[in-house]
Amino acid sequence: MDELVLHGWLVAAYFGLAALTFALLMFIDAPYGRHHDGGWGPTVPSRLGWLIMETPAVVVFAVVFAMGDHMASAVPLGLLAMWQVHYVHRTFIYPFRIRPSGKRMPLIIAAIAAVYQCFNSYVVARWISHLHDYGTDWVWDPRYLVGIGIFVLGFVINTHADTVLIQLRKPGETGYKLPRGGLYERVTCPNYLGELLEWVGFAIASWSLPGLAFAVYTAANLVPRALANRRWYRERFPDYPPERKALIPFVL
Repeated sequence: MDELVLHGWLVAAYFGLAALTFALLMFIDAPYGRHHDGGWGPTVPSRLGWLIMETPAVVVFAVVFAMGDHMASAVPLGLLAMWQVHYVHRTFIYPFRIRPSGKRMPLIIAAIAAVYQCFNSYVVARWISHLHDYGTDWVWDPRYLVGIGIFVLGFVINTHADTVLIQLRKPGETGYKLPRGGLYERVTCPNYLGELLEWVGFAIASWSLPGLAFAVYTAANLVPRALANRRWYRERFPDYPPERKALIPFVL
């Protein structure tokens, strides 16, 4: 089968996977972080779990990208930079900023996420560096520039929200606190909002179905998670602000 045809079928399957993921997560809370209550088999330290989950997004993406005929072109390199800025931070910086807490992650969840990232990396990287040819004029296309701007905004929101969470507890403290300040006054999960904006920006900058599929899947994963987190906080904090939405200020 021609690779372009096969790739098209994989992108279609990606949209189907997003729909399935959304449906499942609306009824089952993904068992990691505050929602892990045991019963999912062997576990690993959360920091190791993050490395297992996210490393393929750095390594596999880079390898597939480097095999493309257009890997040295300006626009693919710009899209590569956007991708790696997020995932190098998420894989090799963020897990080591978190204070050790003894939390663990089911190994099966980390493994499933790693397999997904291999699939995701191939679908997106193969398109931007090989199957599609971005002309040099795309560097100045408003969609590319606007997409980069949205990505940068999302990255700033995401990393700032992570920093607020990391600084919530003083050294030696355990347990959960209610985040305050900034976008936390508007939504439960500004870190998720930032990540979603990143991949919406990437989808616009790449102007591609693979980029759109990834953004849609990100929403399918993060929207139920944000709703579950808001529900969790409301159950445990009587003073939780009732006007605070889950993910999108004033909307959701």
